[in-house]
Amino acid sequence: MKLKTLLLAFCVAGTASFAQKVKYSKEEKKKMETYLFNEGFNAPSPKKTSTVILKDGTEHKGFCGKIETKKGQIYEVSLKDSISKKGEIFTADQISEMYVYPSNAEKIAKVAKYMGNIRNFSTKKLTKNTDGGRIHFVNQTVSLKNKKDDKEFLMQLINPEFSDIISVYHDPRAKETGGFSMMGSPQLGGGVIKSYYVKKGDKVMWLHKDDFEDNYDFLFGDNAEFIKKYPKDSAEWDYLSFLISEYTAMSNG
Repeated sequence: MKLKTLLLAFCVAGTASFAQKVKYSKEEKKKMETYLFNEGFNAPSPKKTSTVILKDGTEHKGFCGKIETKKGQIYEVSLKDSISKKGEIFTADQISEMYVYPSNAEKIAKVAKYMGNIRNFSTKKLTKNTDGGRIHFVNQTVSLKNKKDDKEFLMQLINPEFSDIISVYHDPRAKETGGFSMMGSPQLGGGVIKSYYVKKGDKVMWLHKDDFEDNYDFLFGDNAEFIKKYPKDSAEWDYLSFLISEYTAMSNG
């Protein structure tokens, strides 16, 4: 009798879990797979004027000739003043935010990478790889890969248009899912970035694809309407930028 009761409980639980799943149409999936984050860049242009804003409010403009990084994240910036030509060095704990332009070499590489993956044509906008806009870096105190001691870094904000509640930062060391190509043709599949740094409230964490489900409730669980429309069992890592954008709109609406 106890065995029957236990089996029935598992059956009910399985049915409830299955009932949570939502099926999306092809049009909905295409929209959800659209990559809304800005492209992540690692190398600033030494030929265009960068702007560094310190925590005390002072602003410095100059050419960013060198950056020092740890795990790809910036902890020191060398700036040559655009007027006096005097060189200055600023550490991340002095800086509030920074605006730089990406190097032409990296922009060209990004375009080549875009053209090399068929999936990009339906999920990404080429302008995010090629436009001449400035890159916005913000001071954050974070544990790199959730393993090191907390330290201040300058991290590139890649969702400035919808960062009201959840801010997403570029992970320069992020890997991508693999795909395949035939006879030198553009790659089929793959190309999905596996990790980002994410901030919600006072918590900044390294979010990896493998940990997405475990952190789903932390990211979105405080919005019941959103969870009903996009339950955990129906969400995919590929949808992350859309989900954060949608969550922000629904939470602010």
